[in-house]
Amino acid sequence: MSKSMVHFLLVFDHAKGELVSQEQFREAPRAADAYSAAEQKYRDEKDLEIVLVGADSIETIQITHGQYFSASPFASKYLSLT
Repeated sequence: MSKSMVHFLLVFDHAKGELVSQEQFREAPRAADAYSAAEQKYRDEKDLEIVLVGADSIETIQITHGQYFSASPFASKYLSLT
């Protein structure tokens, strides 16, 4: 049996180099609404990046989007290449 898709709303502060918010949603419409609200809320914050990604788990997101998780061993592995 395959896992269902989970959506993660991430807010990353580039100036601080840290993830400032992480929310999880099981329903795509709720995730999209939360993404729109976050975009509106932070529209004047030039250092914040708002992303909505989907996967089977947060562990998968930490691998595929490791740059948002400073404590992630994957982040340090790939960021050290630049």
